[in-house]
Amino acid sequence: MIAIVDYGVGNLFSLRSSLSAVGAEVTVTGDGDALRRADKIILPGVGAFGDAAAKLRVTGLDAVVIEEAKAGKPLLGICLGMQLLLERSLEYGEHAGLGLIPGDVVPLSPPDGLKVPHMGWNALQFSELRSPIFRDLNPGDHVYFVHSFHAANCPCVTATAEYGIPVTAAVGRDNVYGCQFHPEKSGPVGLTILKSFCEL
Repeated sequence: MIAIVDYGVGNLFSLRSSLSAVGAEVTVTGDGDALRRADKIILPGVGAFGDAAAKLRVTGLDAVVIEEAKAGKPLLGICLGMQLLLERSLEYGEHAGLGLIPGDVVPLSPPDGLKVPHMGWNALQFSELRSPIFRDLNPGDHVYFVHSFHAANCPCVTATAEYGIPVTAAVGRDNVYGCQFHPEKSGPVGLTILKSFCEL
């Protein structure tokens, strides 16, 4: 069973549909006990880091996600959900993250002429830390991004994309994975990533 964390800030329908399309059994839940019973957890998120972190903490789900990840359960953060995995964000102030991945979330600062938010399809390049969720992909496979902030000062980058500068596309450490892009909006490539996560 894959549990999608429902804390009020995610595009849950398309993610659930994509997971169902690759044959996963899925539940969308804001119940801590349901997260504990699940085999794997996905933390989605859209919007501002500070608001999302506050909602996660108010529900008490932050502690459950940390607890389950530290116990070895596979955890995937998507977009803002990936950013929440890091130690802190500098988005409109300074906000604490879950601290499961070392690093900061900083404003995206591409060269002049490139717009922020970074929105659209970009090719993935994999680092030496290539993640098992990318096992069936090829360098240059394209995925869909929508974001204005990204991970920095992070030793756990597993993939990058080029947007005038190298942009952190994915992070990972042990059983914790994060994608800055949206696999659920990335066509067959995104479904392949979700399928690989489900099969961990």
